[in-house]
Amino acid sequence: MIKLGLVGEGIAKSQSPDLHERLGASLGEPVRYDLVDSRGVEDFDFPDAIHTLRAEGYRGTNVTFPFKEKAAQLADIRGEGVRRVGTANTLLFDEDGLRAENTDYTGFISAYRHSFGDRPAGDVLLIGAGGVGRAVACALGELAVSCIYILEHDSARAENLSRDLNAMGIHATCITSAQVPQALPHWQGVVNCSPIGHINHPGCPIDTAGLGTQHWVFDAVYIPAHTELLNAAYQAGARTLSGVDLFVFQGVDAFRFFTAGRIPANQIDPHVIPLRTHYIEQLVASSAHSIP
Repeated sequence: MIKLGLVGEGIAKSQSPDLHERLGASLGEPVRYDLVDSRGVEDFDFPDAIHTLRAEGYRGTNVTFPFKEKAAQLADIRGEGVRRVGTANTLLFDEDGLRAENTDYTGFISAYRHSFGDRPAGDVLLIGAGGVGRAVACALGELAVSCIYILEHDSARAENLSRDLNAMGIHATCITSAQVPQALPHWQGVVNCSPIGHINHPGCPIDTAGLGTQHWVFDAVYIPAHTELLNAAYQAGARTLSGVDLFVFQGVDAFRFFTAGRIPANQIDPHVIPLRTHYIEQLVASSAHSIP
């Protein structure tokens, strides 16, 4: 049996245990996937939590908000995605040390192409410059983005991301919330990588009055699958990409890392789209207001 985990804050409703255990069962490889939730834990020690999982025989762990930057810093070995993005959502306990990977980066590219094909990302508003925001911003660089407009309440974090993206050759600039309403109709993409809209952080990250059929909209939040932002985008006739898609594609990429050497990649590939279909039906289509 492969023992895996997820470390994050407010993750009680995460579907990650189901995804990894379901995928493992389909491939004849039993998986146990446990949650390590920092919510309500006074003085939660992230490095200690990681060391404990390793000592207890886990193969690795996923990492989510708010520990993705710490995960990258803690690692002894950093994969290409981590070196590019600067954050990690997957940690592996290898013989050579703690290895960090970033499957939000690869997962978003796969999710975008699955839904939108080769359509250029265009000018994109990025809300949130934290761990997933950095990963998605770097992924947009592979998806013909013209410019990324960064909206982030932490101005230093926004400036750091803008500087890093421009150094990679990805045009980016910081904006304020007051600038968004006038500019929004002229952009093509809206990407929410903030926690706003999550069951623990309800609300909508921007004024959605300017959304229209010219837009594509993605929300990294998938609990609930129908966030206020995606509902507004649907009502405006915009193309939408659910956080469920990122959840599935990044999860499968993480599973590939966890099972490398045990399950060949070509055995995993046929399970990806059926797995996506399952979660779209369970988390999206089952809701009263379906998002296509």
